[in-house]
Amino acid sequence: MDALTSRDRVDPVRLEPVDQALIDRLWDFADAEASADRFRAAADAAGSPLERAVMATQLARALGLQGLDDEATAVLDGVAASFAGEAPADDGAEREAATDAADVPAEVRARVAIERGRLLAAGQRPAEAVPELTLAVREAAQAGSAFLVLDALHMLALNDAGHEEEWAAEGIDLLEGRRDPRTLRWGIALHHNLGWVKHDGGRTAAALVEFERAVEIADRYGSAEQQQVARWSVGRCLRTLGRNDEALEIQRSLAALRPDDPYVQAEIEALTAGEPTIEA
Repeated sequence: MDALTSRDRVDPVRLEPVDQALIDRLWDFADAEASADRFRAAADAAGSPLERAVMATQLARALGLQGLDDEATAVLDGVAASFAGEAPADDGAEREAATDAADVPAEVRARVAIERGRLLAAGQRPAEAVPELTLAVREAAQAGSAFLVLDALHMLALNDAGHEEEWAAEGIDLLEGRRDPRTLRWGIALHHNLGWVKHDGGRTAAALVEFERAVEIADRYGSAEQQQVARWSVGRCLRTLGRNDEALEIQRSLAALRPDDPYVQAEIEALTAGEPTIEA
């Protein structure tokens, strides 16, 4: 993408955020390559510097999902450089810190930090991801975007070992009083991931409370996929608690909706392995 010209520059403080619904429509997480193509085209056709930059961050995320980390990092490097009217160095050398952070809108700084953190986390480098994600929380707060703060917090809750519950609790607190359904959807991930922290820590009854809360939020604000996953986790937790009849009922209801779900089938097999057969 071309660097922004001086004519394109706008006061970062006054920029309106990019509509998350537009971003959602372009995403297909089951097809990262097609998503990348859409975000590349959207960045090229963007009507404002901010929209162009935001679409570029999503292009970087789609590239990362394909394992193209170097290409994704180059895209993110180019986002900040574009606001200074400069392109990243071609020789791969470390770029000079020529871009004044004040030239880059806070939403863009937040999104870049989130995607850098995601790339590092996916590359099994959580210790490096945490500072990026912590920076993202601060930048998103400066941008006034609860949505992006929650995205960063949920990533911290997944990657900051020993502090998972603190980050999740901060995110859950932030959801209090919110009305936007798309923002409230973050409650699914926060409660679901917190449930697994408690489950794996041996606090299974407390985990079930979190999983059931995730189901409630998924039913109100989530996608069909999120509803399926949240219910599966309730069933899995019930099996740990020894409540196998309830667990099996849940998994069989999920199998009726998606017979090809391998996780559901594995749970059904685990729950019915000891059942007597007609030959027994």
